[in-house]
Amino acid sequence: MGHIWLTLYVLLIVLFKVQSDSTVNITIIEGATATGAVCLDGSPPSYAMDKGSGPGANNWVIYLEQGGWCTTIEDCARRAKSSGGSSSSSYRNSYSLSGILDVNATFNPDFYNWNKVAALYCDGSSFFGNVDEVDPQNNLHFRGSRIFKAIIQELAAKGMAYADNILLSGGSAGGLATILNCDGLRSLVPYAKTVKCLSDSGFFLHAPNLPGVMHREQYFSDVVQLHGLANLLPQTCTSRMSPNLCLFPEYLVEDIKTPLFLLESSFDLFQIQIQYTPYVGGGRHEWFNCVHLSLSFCNSTQIEKLQEFHTTFVQTLQNLNYSPFRGAFVHNCFRHGHIMTKDGWTCSRVTVENAVRDWYFDGNNFQYIATDNLPRNCTSPLDNAFDTKCMKTL
Repeated sequence: MGHIWLTLYVLLIVLFKVQSDSTVNITIIEGATATGAVCLDGSPPSYAMDKGSGPGANNWVIYLEQGGWCTTIEDCARRAKSSGGSSSSSYRNSYSLSGILDVNATFNPDFYNWNKVAALYCDGSSFFGNVDEVDPQNNLHFRGSRIFKAIIQELAAKGMAYADNILLSGGSAGGLATILNCDGLRSLVPYAKTVKCLSDSGFFLHAPNLPGVMHREQYFSDVVQLHGLANLLPQTCTSRMSPNLCLFPEYLVEDIKTPLFLLESSFDLFQIQIQYTPYVGGGRHEWFNCVHLSLSFCNSTQIEKLQEFHTTFVQTLQNLNYSPFRGAFVHNCFRHGHIMTKDGWTCSRVTVENAVRDWYFDGNNFQYIATDNLPRNCTSPLDNAFDTKCMKTL
């Protein structure tokens, strides 16, 4: 199982692969080790930053990097020997900017001149773990929440403490991290004027009515237990149910006070490939051509099963209580991840870029949830024709 999830870590990196010629050096926060804020292997946390300019000089956009989770000592030990668990320069020493971090005004007109920061993911717990003890055999540290705090404090010292605008964003595991840390960020920068959060493909379903629920529960339970999340998760959730379930966003987002935007696909590629179809009749082998190669290979029964996932996803979001501070853009294109690729800014009849702009700058409670129950055939996350293909149903 550990090898499978290490492979999935690589898959998530590919799904979110940036498309940019702009690279910046990585900054290591050496002093963070004094507070125990360290990666899985004990190395200090790191980030990549491009300084803002002109009207954007006092505005900040932070991206919490994607990369899945590790759930066992063996899994985390393997991860610690990669950039997903270490800040060692032997794994990487620069970072490419694209999407919401792009320096090009043509591709990123709203944020190109802001201070743009990528918080690099090296803890395997969505920037949320906190265990004092170190695993003695593998020298593993589970300190995700300390890493998040150390990075924010570093940026606050660079001027973010008194920012005019801060947008915390993240994709996949980083999207979940954005949900988990949204209110925490607000408390760490009390003098910033405006703080909002954007979760990209971070709404991982519990969906107790769908196949695979026992796997989904066990997997997040393992994350909670190994990384010591139980005491960090909101009491508004843990007082109602097991902390092991409180990593699922459907039980968290209603209590978030800071403005939050959910950017999702109701046919989320990762969740369907990994957390759903392997547990539907036929298993992984029967589903391979349909969900790993092209939706055009899906038979009518498989389409019906995909529609069941879509219906549950949409209903779960629609059942959330109303909040004037929560926006959503939910389309039905078969993909996972948007804001770090140029093509990911455009989907359906409204662009992602415009939706985020309306929500963030105009104060609109932007809500777009596609109820079309056919997945859109854009299976390649690196396809630059995404904006066109996203309009085509099967």
